[in-house]
Amino acid sequence: MANVAVVGAQWGDEGKGKIVDWLSNRADMVVRFQGGHNAGHTLVVDGKVYKLALLPSGVVQGKPSIIGNGVVVDPWHLVGEIEKIQAQGVAITPDILTIADNACLILPIHPALDVAREAAASAPGAKIGTTGRGIGPAYEDKVGRRAIRVCDLANEEDLKVKIDRLRSHHDPLRAGLGLEPIDPAALLAQLLEIAPKILPYVKPAWRVLDQAQKAGKRVLFEGAQGAFLDVDHGTYPYVTSSNTVAGQAAAGSGIGPRGVGYVLGIVKAYTTRVGEGPFACELNDEVGQHLAVVGREIGVNTGRSRRCGWFDAVLVRQSVAINGIDGIALTKLDVLDGLKTLKICVGYRINGEVLDYLPSSLKDQASAEPVFEELEGWTESTGGVRSFKDLNAHALKYVRRIEELIGAPVALLSTSPERDDTILMRDPFQG
Repeated sequence: MANVAVVGAQWGDEGKGKIVDWLSNRADMVVRFQGGHNAGHTLVVDGKVYKLALLPSGVVQGKPSIIGNGVVVDPWHLVGEIEKIQAQGVAITPDILTIADNACLILPIHPALDVAREAAASAPGAKIGTTGRGIGPAYEDKVGRRAIRVCDLANEEDLKVKIDRLRSHHDPLRAGLGLEPIDPAALLAQLLEIAPKILPYVKPAWRVLDQAQKAGKRVLFEGAQGAFLDVDHGTYPYVTSSNTVAGQAAAGSGIGPRGVGYVLGIVKAYTTRVGEGPFACELNDEVGQHLAVVGREIGVNTGRSRRCGWFDAVLVRQSVAINGIDGIALTKLDVLDGLKTLKICVGYRINGEVLDYLPSSLKDQASAEPVFEELEGWTESTGGVRSFKDLNAHALKYVRRIEELIGAPVALLSTSPERDDTILMRDPFQG
C-alpha cells in the first residue's frame, strides 16, 4: 500500500476537501503540510457541512491527524476552529490531533502588517490580493529566523527574548506604514493566555509520523491552495508564501521524499482563481457567470468571489510535471451540464508565438492569449453519477480529451459535493 499526497493542480479551490475526506476512509492518518488558515476545505458528509481551515480533513472521521511543521499556525484561529467543529459533534483530542512543535506561529502583528501593506499598495498591479490573515508576514519571519514557534509557548523566558527580536524588525516596518509599535507586554500576555489551549496537542510530529510509518500505517498528505500559487512555481508575485507543490509534503511534515508515495492532483473541470494575477482563460460573460453560480464559486473562509474560465490544459500539464502527478481527481464535472459548447486551452499565443507552457515572466503571462480547442457539450445531467459507464458520450469524450492533453489519467471523478458521488477509476493507495 502506498501513501498518498493530495495537491491542487491549478490555482486552488479545486475541491480538495471532498477528495481528502473521501480518501480518509482508506487512510490511517492525515497530515497537513503547508499553508495557513487562508485556505479552506468544505466537507459534506451525510448532508452535514464542515468548514475547515487549519484542521486536517481526517479529524471529521476521527482519524489521527497532524498539522505539520510546514504550516503557519494562528493559535487563536485554531482554538476557535476546534471549538466550532466540536460543537458539530466531532471530538478533537490530543489522541486525534498533533501540532508539530517546530511549526511557526501567526501572531496578531502579522495580519495587521498584511492589511496595511495591501492598503498602501497604490501603484497599478501592486496589490497581491492576499486574504489579510498574516500568512505572508509569518512566513517572512520564519525564513528570517525570528519566528516564534509552537514549542516556544511552553517557555515564558523564551517568548520574551523572541518578542524583543521581532520588535527590532517589525517596529520600523510598522512605523513606515503608520502602525503603532508592538506592545511586548500585551503580546506576551496573549501568548501566555492561549498557550494552555494549544500545548496539549504539541508533539514532535516527525516522530509521530515515523512511528506510524514503521507500523505500516497509510498516510494521506493534504496540501492547501494550488500549484500555481506556489512561491517558486506559481504566477509570481501573485502567489502564496509557501511551496504548495507535492515536494513540500516531505519537507513540511518531516518524512523522507520516498515516503510521500502516490501524488494525486486535484483538477477542476474548468478553471478558477482568487485574487489578483494573470488568468488567460478567464471569462467575463454568460458562461463565466454560469460557472460561478452553478459551481458556487465563493471562497470557503474568505467569502471572496472566484474568477472563472475554461479548462486550461497547458496549465495542468505543467502542474503534472512539477508535482510528479501520478493521476488526477477531476472535480465539478456536473457544473458543465447544459453548456452547448466547451473550450479547452491548448496553447498560449505570446508575441505572435504559440507556447505549450506558461512562461515565468509576469509580462508574458499577462499578455498570453489562449488558443482554444472546441468540444461539444451535453444536456444530460452528470450530477451524482457514480459509474463511469453511466456518463453520457460527450462528457466521457471531454474527460478522455483532458487525460490526453495533460498526460495523466483520471483516477477519481467527482460529480457532486457529496462524499459518495465519486467514481473510482484507480485507488491511489494501491500505488
